[in-house]
Amino acid sequence: MNYNKPRLFYYRTAQAVSWLVSKLMFRRKILRNEIKEVDGPFVVIANHQASLDFVNLIGMTKRPMTFVISNSFYSTLPVKGFMDKMGVIPKQQFQTSIKDMKLMKAVTDAGQPLVIYPAGLMCEDGLSTPIPAATYKFLKWLKADIYVARTSGTYFAMPKWTKGFRPGRTYMDVYKLFTKEELANADISEIREKTENAILFDAYREQEELRIKYANNSDIRGLEHVLYMCPHCKSEFTIVSKETNKLCCTNCGYEQSFDAYAFMHKTGSVGQEIRYVSDWSKLIYTELKDKIRDGVSNTLSASAKICMIDEKTNKFTEAGRGIVTLSPAGFNINGTMRGEAVDLDISIANVPSLPFSPGKYLEVQRGNTIYRCYPDDGKLVMKFINMIKIFYELDRELTKSDKLSEAN
Repeated sequence: MNYNKPRLFYYRTAQAVSWLVSKLMFRRKILRNEIKEVDGPFVVIANHQASLDFVNLIGMTKRPMTFVISNSFYSTLPVKGFMDKMGVIPKQQFQTSIKDMKLMKAVTDAGQPLVIYPAGLMCEDGLSTPIPAATYKFLKWLKADIYVARTSGTYFAMPKWTKGFRPGRTYMDVYKLFTKEELANADISEIREKTENAILFDAYREQEELRIKYANNSDIRGLEHVLYMCPHCKSEFTIVSKETNKLCCTNCGYEQSFDAYAFMHKTGSVGQEIRYVSDWSKLIYTELKDKIRDGVSNTLSASAKICMIDEKTNKFTEAGRGIVTLSPAGFNINGTMRGEAVDLDISIANVPSLPFSPGKYLEVQRGNTIYRCYPDDGKLVMKFINMIKIFYELDRELTKSDKLSEAN
């Protein structure tokens, strides 16, 4: 299968712009760069802390690399034509079609470098999003050397839960993870373990070692959409931002303030101090997972505005309204879109997460059609996403249990 090769002029232009952003906004420091002089085919797998992580990577070798990007991101870019000339491969996040796989394989078969972000989504709480289980078999199938591009600090420089940049030092470490011979001889469990050790991260624990002050690091307005449950009284959607650097619960008075390093400190009279946002987020996740496992809560519905991509403008425009419901079986959208009644069922089988913006929207995809759903109560977005992750995790646990039972 032929793929769209990057055109050198456009690629060099993108490299020049990215160099400026990486220097001025991300203040990138390179720890290692083992792909700088590499010839032949190779695959770079990168962690994903911020939406513009690719600007720190694109100039790490003079050779044009083919980047795999989100179809949603690609479809709404004002410079879509430029990206075509860059040779990017757009694909549905967290799901890979046979066509997508063949296009990516065509890159390495042609002796060229390929860049993949296995997690598929930048983090909202400093923690890596899950890596789809099929990724490890896919890496083995590519039959090429595998390198890791590990970024540190970009989560704090460009948090998903707020707008704009917060300049400060970031790091890029690029090194070889597998030779193609090692990959061929490794079993899937070994590939998974080594890949996850290289890719998964907790940005707050990294920050404990790095101790970097980013611009406006203590301004946490917007984070209440991620940390929506009180860790003390366990009430949901009672967390609000206060005085730019505090989160507090309107139900019980639990309160934490943030310092210049983005660490939390207890300032209220109730509850325990939680130092890391990632730990607070884990607590919310665990509490919800227990409820879902016990059958207390396994469905969630919201009235929402539904937007779809206008092919003329390449922008999401309002298409209608409906009730969006999530259950272990998947999503259902019941309402009216583009003047017609709809009752859509959308599977979430093997989907570890979804594209979303905290407090604003989440995206579900059916075939090639993307539905961007804006709940009337934006606070529900993060709970939808947590439930998706939990359904995926519980399904994997069940599959693993079934395999163990069969083995015994």
